[in-house]
Amino acid sequence: MATIVIKQIGSPIRRPKDQLATLKGLGLNKMNRTRELEDTPSVRGMVNKIPHLVAIIEEKA
Repeated sequence: MATIVIKQIGSPIRRPKDQLATLKGLGLNKMNRTRELEDTPSVRGMVNKIPHLVAIIEEKA
């Protein structure tokens, strides 16, 4: 199972509701928090929707 580690690098303050919902869906809500998630197309799509708020730190095979 491949996983990715993502980190929130941008503030959710004054962001549109759909971007806030995407952050919440990824399990992020505060700056500098990290999550290890399964590398699926849906997770990649969520990360690609808010590239200015999150960064992919590590990809594990």
